[in-house]
Amino acid sequence: MGSEALSTDLGAFVSELARAGLRHVCVCPGSRSTPLAVLFDRHPAIHVWMHLDERSAGFFALGMAKVRREPVAVLTTSGTAAANLHPAVAEASYGRVPLLVLTADRPHELREVGAAQTMNQVGLFGDMIRLFHDLPIPDGHAAHHFRSVADRALAAAGDAPAGPVHLNFPFREPLIPADADLSLGPAQTHFHAGRKTLAADDVTALARQLEGQRGIMVAGPRDDPRLPPPAHRLAAAFGFPLLADPLSGARDGAAISTYDAFLRVWQPDEPPSVVLRTGGLPTSKPLAQYLQSLDARHIAVDEAGWPDPLGIVTDIIHADPASLFDALAACVPAPTQGWHDQWAVTDRATRDALHVAMDDMDEPFEGRVFAELAELVPSGSILWAGSSMPVRDLDSFFPGRSDVRCLANRGVNGIDGVVSSALGAAATAPLVLVLGDLSFYHDMNGLLAASRHGIDATIVVINNDGGGIFSFLPQADLPDFEPLFGTPHGLDFRHAAELYNATFERIDGWESFRSAVAQGVASPGLSIVEVPTDRQRNVALHRRVWDVVASTLEGVTV
Repeated sequence: MGSEALSTDLGAFVSELARAGLRHVCVCPGSRSTPLAVLFDRHPAIHVWMHLDERSAGFFALGMAKVRREPVAVLTTSGTAAANLHPAVAEASYGRVPLLVLTADRPHELREVGAAQTMNQVGLFGDMIRLFHDLPIPDGHAAHHFRSVADRALAAAGDAPAGPVHLNFPFREPLIPADADLSLGPAQTHFHAGRKTLAADDVTALARQLEGQRGIMVAGPRDDPRLPPPAHRLAAAFGFPLLADPLSGARDGAAISTYDAFLRVWQPDEPPSVVLRTGGLPTSKPLAQYLQSLDARHIAVDEAGWPDPLGIVTDIIHADPASLFDALAACVPAPTQGWHDQWAVTDRATRDALHVAMDDMDEPFEGRVFAELAELVPSGSILWAGSSMPVRDLDSFFPGRSDVRCLANRGVNGIDGVVSSALGAAATAPLVLVLGDLSFYHDMNGLLAASRHGIDATIVVINNDGGGIFSFLPQADLPDFEPLFGTPHGLDFRHAAELYNATFERIDGWESFRSAVAQGVASPGLSIVEVPTDRQRNVALHRRVWDVVASTLEGVTV
């Protein structure tokens, strides 16, 4: 393998990726990955984002791909560098994010013989990837094959259900490619993807079955900008309340948004006879428990997979949800009178109760962070929530705004990589991130990307000195709760802000919170706002809010 062979085959690969639409590659340092790193850097249509930490790079690429809704690549050298991408690959797989994973490798003769920085990378990510290829050694005669693999990789990553693709590249020395022809040239293969739909007769039959039913629609976590309008049209046509998770994109003024609060204490006079659901499992535990309690027909609509984590689905429809909802709404049934009103009146009363509870709470309360942010996040921004308590408080206390995009890593719901994912998203749009102290600590390496790449973002760290979510669980009563679950760390994050060239403010009240966030979103660079709270007190305050909701709903007639 010589420099000319590298430039011929890999030049064809990189150019085909660019021709097919790849625009961003996160590159990590390493020797074995030199050929691809150099060619990506030389390509005028591709932006290279250098990262010093592979795990951060993987999540940064994931966050960018999630926001842009297109494949983003991440490149590592061989060995454990590649293994560090595993958490991001898992999240991309279950979160349906198009991620192109490129790993350099030692040549085949150096595998399993004790060579340095070499391990088995074939099938490294198991069944979590949509496509895997162990590429041949570039020999200068395989340009057509490398171009074909590039097209297949992007098609597999972006086609429904989107997800990660892994390409493994064994290289022999020398590793420096010669000058390559990186012109885009004519396409080798154009990929055209269609959407799964139901036949017109089946749509009509389903509409007739739903007509006159006491139904509810549930929009779970799903990032499809096409979905909200037809979901709202369908809900209005059938008279179904639309219970919209904040990560569904469908939570706005017309959706039912306070169900996490009111389903703890209220249910309609008669249970629904049918549930029409799309997206992932809703964030709200009370909603999940309510759905499990129903003796109802439960229809799940998804283009792929088996979306039944609660074991209650009676019908699975493999079709594009937006297209199906549009087709059903066009059938124009007669809405069920009065059924939607019960939910709407309860939703409004609960929203008023939440406002009252917040106004009476001057002390630090984690849920109020999202109630305050409803007025502070600029239009067109991303509000990213950490995967533990923050996303639950987002669900409970953020009313929803159609001009703010709410995101989180809810594929496998891990706390790792949250900072990097959010900063990858912030490279595309203005962003406010809210996460817990353990999530922040877990990905402090990711903070380097902000100053390194000139990214503007505001990070709100809710610091309760440990794992706050465990205080809500039965483990809280164990005598050894603190060392095993509370896990206090005693860290002063001001030093992390100084290390990574970020501004830092620890707030002492809601007025200072509003001022700090407003200044952060208006200023360039990275701003970190710390909200100190107490774990045990936070549990008590959540329960006080639910008590206010319960007492309010006792006097509401629906």
